[in-house]
Amino acid sequence: MKNFFCIEKILNVIHWNHKLFSFYTTKNKKLRFNNGQFLIIGLIKNKYYKLIIRAYSIVTPNYSNYLEFFSITIEKGSFTSLLKNIKIGDYIVISKKATGTLILDNIQNGNVLYLLATGTGLAPFISLIQDPILYKRFNKIVLIHGVSYINELSYKHFINKKSRYNKNLNNKIKNNLIYYPTTTREKYLTKGRITELLINGKVFSDLKFPFINFKYDKLMLCGNKNMLQEITEYLTKLGFKNARINNQKDFVLEYSFKINKRGRAKQLIKKSEQTQII
Repeated sequence: MKNFFCIEKILNVIHWNHKLFSFYTTKNKKLRFNNGQFLIIGLIKNKYYKLIIRAYSIVTPNYSNYLEFFSITIEKGSFTSLLKNIKIGDYIVISKKATGTLILDNIQNGNVLYLLATGTGLAPFISLIQDPILYKRFNKIVLIHGVSYINELSYKHFINKKSRYNKNLNNKIKNNLIYYPTTTREKYLTKGRITELLINGKVFSDLKFPFINFKYDKLMLCGNKNMLQEITEYLTKLGFKNARINNQKDFVLEYSFKINKRGRAKQLIKKSEQTQII
């Protein structure tokens, strides 16, 4: 297990509201990852030093010198009930190797790239929109974030203040990145579920874009299972092909991460040790 994890220090914690928070940690100098991937985070529970783990997408781009993660507090959740109480100076364990399908290597080039996220599924896309390669491969990037309430649009100020990302990307981001937030339980600029807005074409009419076509448009999805399933089924009917690892296609998705079986945790650790993670 010691070959799988390293100990990192909490640098900062931001509570967006009573449910959502972000936390920042030190970064292992040997860690390498592709923007859009996730890491395994571990916390020690109770006096018996039981390790519980969950997978978290990395918010910061791979050239950052620290790590940032975005979390929701799950009521009575065994992991987030501990995680929500972390503070500056505390320590957690983080895997030494990242993984995940939401990477540019798994998607074909196109005209417009749509990034569809619900809730904390936004995390990998915050990393991706800070990737210079993204703006070389697509003419426009549309980041669509669906939440229940306005105060859950945690990163809207960061996204809108595009000059914060990377000085070398400023002009490209300002001209090519479009942010499209939407809520379902509170009136806002746009109201409605991502699935509905996509299928009824409101997204495209609002943006003055043509309806999606697999020949020109590509998509990346991350969020709740219902959204992923509905959008996947719809895209498939339109002729879009789902990407697999090392097999670039029209769209790619990442399922909500939750590792809650002890056997699965052991399997992950054992597999990583077999691949000689350092």
